[in-house]
Amino acid sequence: MSLDLKRVASEPLTSSAPLVESLRAAGKPRTEHRLGLEHEKFIYPVGSAQPVPYEGPNGVGALLEKLAPGGYAPFRETPQSPVIALQRGIEAISLEPGGQFELSGSPFFTAREAHAENLAHLRDTKAAASQLGLRLVALGYRPVGTTGEMPWMPKTRYQVMRRTLPERGRLALNMMLMTSTGQVSLDWADEADCVKKTVTVARLSPLLVALYANSPLVEGKPSGYMSFRSRVWEEVDPTRCGYLPSWFDGSFSYQAYVDWALDAPLLFLRREGEYRHPKLTFRQLLKEGYEGKPPDMGDWTDHLSTLFPEVRLKKVLEVRGADCASAEMTGALGALWRGILYDKQALDEAELLLPRLTFTEHLSFHDTARREGLGGKLGAHELHRLAGEMVAIAKRGLQRLDPLDAPLLAPLEAVAASGHSPAQAVLDAWVKDPRPEVLMTRFEL
Repeated sequence: MSLDLKRVASEPLTSSAPLVESLRAAGKPRTEHRLGLEHEKFIYPVGSAQPVPYEGPNGVGALLEKLAPGGYAPFRETPQSPVIALQRGIEAISLEPGGQFELSGSPFFTAREAHAENLAHLRDTKAAASQLGLRLVALGYRPVGTTGEMPWMPKTRYQVMRRTLPERGRLALNMMLMTSTGQVSLDWADEADCVKKTVTVARLSPLLVALYANSPLVEGKPSGYMSFRSRVWEEVDPTRCGYLPSWFDGSFSYQAYVDWALDAPLLFLRREGEYRHPKLTFRQLLKEGYEGKPPDMGDWTDHLSTLFPEVRLKKVLEVRGADCASAEMTGALGALWRGILYDKQALDEAELLLPRLTFTEHLSFHDTARREGLGGKLGAHELHRLAGEMVAIAKRGLQRLDPLDAPLLAPLEAVAASGHSPAQAVLDAWVKDPRPEVLMTRFEL
């Protein structure tokens, strides 16, 4: 979640050249490449499957208040606003629209450091939550309830997106209120490195979806998808979500990403402390301005934070295909991508793992992964075997790069070898006892 820090005016933008240059400037020497984890999770009352509002003595706001003495600075939009996030150095605890509780971790050189930070966060959050009769649950989509029953967190950005994003897609509110994910952010060296990493991650993303699929239930019934969270993104906004065609036709570049982003409609502009909603793409804003003034880099930064492709570029490369899973699976997420992207031989091997697919063929591959999980196939290839080889490539990369990170991959090795996505355990538990509160207990962090 963007904290929407106070907007600072910068040089006006009159062309896309500074936007491309901002990506170029984000490159770092390989010796400085790090990774960071983001881990969202649901909050529920102990013994209940009811969503938790922000307000009240046992609400999400009270949970933030319990955690604040641990060295965090509370973040408010205005001095009079409620606390909506906590900051401790680069580490931040923030709230998604429906109260999903998110750690945005610090950047580390190793996956085990990022994992240790997340474990410490979970330990502290679970202790605070228990004092309020709350618990943390690791699922990719709320298994019961509807968007109309969900609370909203008191953040102005979400109030605006609540109005504007549903204009773009039927399941936009489901994304905001009902989903939970794990993400990893990584660095690149230069444009060629960025292109190779981004394209490789995009092509492998269906395998990631299948490995982490953990959201098969919707409104108390099997949805027909192992990852309904992934399905939701198909109907949020096709101009700002999914895959870029340039990832599959050899034309991807910094300029290609900027051009794609320019053609996405604005969800808001921040002006004079208010959120405005001009009916413009960023390209139109760049050409026409707004209220007689051109946009600036702050507007572009806001705009990038409202784009949700499977691989997102800002100052880092964000891998976005995983459902929320256990702490161990989340730690494995960092190790997986460190092993693949930060070792040259592993990256070369990963690039060759799958057959070259067209954009249309890849969308079909992605649909198979989210429907069938590791039980699906790509042509004659079983997805669980392909996923297992992807994990093996990462492990070999880590053994060359940093053997101490390699044990973190053990949960992924086990999942791939089983042939079943985590969602199968959710379905099995639901068949055994279809009481929502019991399911929450089974998948409590």
